[in-house]
Amino acid sequence: MTDTPNRIAALGECMIEMFRRPDGSLTMGFGGDTLNTAVYLARLGTPVDYVTALGDDSISDGMVAAWAAEGVGTSHVLRVPNRLPGLYLIETDAGGERRFLYWRDQAPARELFALPQTPELAAALEGYGIVYLSGISIAILGEQGRERLFEVLERVRARGGKVAFDTNWRPRLWPDLETARAAFGRMLRLTDIALPGVTDLRDLYGDADADAVLARVRDAGVTEIVLKLEQPGCVVIENGEAVEVPAQKVATVVDTTAAGDSFSAGYLAARLRGEGPADAARAAHKLAAAVIQHRGAIIPRDAMPA
Repeated sequence: MTDTPNRIAALGECMIEMFRRPDGSLTMGFGGDTLNTAVYLARLGTPVDYVTALGDDSISDGMVAAWAAEGVGTSHVLRVPNRLPGLYLIETDAGGERRFLYWRDQAPARELFALPQTPELAAALEGYGIVYLSGISIAILGEQGRERLFEVLERVRARGGKVAFDTNWRPRLWPDLETARAAFGRMLRLTDIALPGVTDLRDLYGDADADAVLARVRDAGVTEIVLKLEQPGCVVIENGEAVEVPAQKVATVVDTTAAGDSFSAGYLAARLRGEGPADAARAAHKLAAAVIQHRGAIIPRDAMPA
């Protein structure tokens, strides 16, 4: 049995976020795919802890304080002396599509499963009802870190917890396709709730279409699948049948940053409330629709949908 069956551990990396305004000036915030999901989960009333490693600098202090202010648990944020978090710059085109530039090679989150505090962290993770992570989470750890993570996830499931995985394929984070394919394959076999993107697995494996991607994830043994389509919408498996759930229409897309991250939060929060997969997907679309109408990963609190 898990110790905290209704609590989620979101695992990954948060970085300093710089956004270039139209006049060329920069604004600073913070963001990372699983961190964005954790913040939105907390705003939706879902108990969630963020699991990562940061430095001992003032910006890292500010990050932890900001997460706590959002209601995200920070007891499993490991701190590494004399290190700094990674940084990324967002640029968006006229259609709201985003481009990222990264400075993250020395970020302490890459050593999350190779630190003196790691054994204690691994033991704590086994007690969660859901451990949520992404393709970025597994990419940054390297082969030894991933192996330790996979061992932890096996123990999570053995104790009755679930693993939720958003594919978030970022080719620049991987040394080669063979390594990435092996890691994703292993990860999918450890997943209970998969939130794959058609474009992610098509680009990674060369799958022909949504049906092929869906078949791949099913063949890995995943029991709950939310397949994000190329056009706005998703396919969920409910009562053994594939059901397409269209996305909400948005008049003006301002910035697509964190669209998928907020979707994951909306879906998981709804499922923990007891909603079925299709209704949970509708709730996820509603949140994502609000997010893409604002700049940056985390929208103002008063912009959250009812």
